[in-house]
Amino acid sequence: MIVSGALGAASPATVSVSVSSSLNSFRAHKRYGRGLTIAEFKCKLELVVGSPASCMDLELYTSDDKFVMKLDSDEALLGSYPIDDGCRIHVIDRSGARVGEYEDVSRVEKYEMSATDYEKRPDSVRSFLKRSRVGKFNEEEMLKKEAEQEQKLAEEKALAEAISVGARCEVRVSGQPNKRGTVMFVGLAEFKPGYWIGVKYDEPLGKNDGSVNGKQYFECQPKYGAFVKPQYVTVGDFPEEDYGLDDEM
Repeated sequence: MIVSGALGAASPATVSVSVSSSLNSFRAHKRYGRGLTIAEFKCKLELVVGSPASCMDLELYTSDDKFVMKLDSDEALLGSYPIDDGCRIHVIDRSGARVGEYEDVSRVEKYEMSATDYEKRPDSVRSFLKRSRVGKFNEEEMLKKEAEQEQKLAEEKALAEAISVGARCEVRVSGQPNKRGTVMFVGLAEFKPGYWIGVKYDEPLGKNDGSVNGKQYFECQPKYGAFVKPQYVTVGDFPEEDYGLDDEM
């Protein structure tokens, strides 16, 4: 979309400018629509420089900081002035504020709300979550999740209790080749919730030496150990297989 500028020439609908202020040392780079009135433009500048829109005088400078003119008609459109990308809008504050007043946040009095007062607010995020019964505020959903977790843990425990340390086994995980080994550990572990089976593989097809995060659950050579969920472990008469990993060519 294009709009007509002050001289009738086609101009982009937006313009990129830098914004400076008599109160601040920084410059902000922003893009604004040329169709804004100067009054609307000042309202947007409030969020950038901190000065009240009613207490602003605006000056237009070129990209090399040469003064062009004042933007002094609140009803005029921003695009009716000779403003181009790279120009600078300088805001002169007439509110009586001190230089740097809007930069030193340490001077701003901090308001801290007590937990009790926050709980009473009807427009807080917590109130919204409660009304919408989302997450931990949905008691029914939370109870359902807890029940599902308890059931899953009970099922894992039952499977784990049927597996004995020292038993021969085969680990069968979908999408991976079956791997044989010896059960070395059965029980709860610290690295993740639930019941785990520690297996020492016949060949270096594992991920560790029987330890995780510095805790030793069983001992084996590096890359021979692994921990898998009970549902993937089948116990039985599985003689050691020769995978040919030690063959020389």
